[in-house]
Amino acid sequence: MKKRMLLCTAILCSVIACKNKDIRGLVATAKTKTYKQINKANWLLGNWGNTSPKGTLTENWEKINDSVYNGQSFFVIEKDTVFSERIILKETSGKLAYIVNVAGQNGERPVWFEMTAIDDNKIVFENSKHDFPTKIVYNNIGNDSLVAEISGMKKGKPASQKFAMIRIK
Repeated sequence: MKKRMLLCTAILCSVIACKNKDIRGLVATAKTKTYKQINKANWLLGNWGNTSPKGTLTENWEKINDSVYNGQSFFVIEKDTVFSERIILKETSGKLAYIVNVAGQNGERPVWFEMTAIDDNKIVFENSKHDFPTKIVYNNIGNDSLVAEISGMKKGKPASQKFAMIRIK
């Protein structure tokens, strides 16, 4: 009986030790996960803007964690905010999603755009089911400037808008 008890204890200790090793391995793997796509978009981080006779455009990006950036965009005429949107840029399964929520549009529900192309200076997002835009492109022009472009169909005709911005220090 005593031998059987020792054998059971030894087996139980071995199982627990193996499980702990597996758990430690999973934790170590989770901590070392890299997000390659969102890292290519790190040039977006910071505050951007453009002032024109029509008004002031501001876009701000911050890193929330290794796989998520938050963005906000505003267009102000004199003292009135005439357009605002909140953006989440997140990487899951090696793909970036651009999730935008525009105040007063789409029933306040977010619209998802999937990354279709990325390199060190350009990111393209598309959603063919959205009315306008169906495509969003960010171009890194240099350390202190970028151009965002939206495009798609409006009233049956191709339409696009470009938003040149400089880094606000």
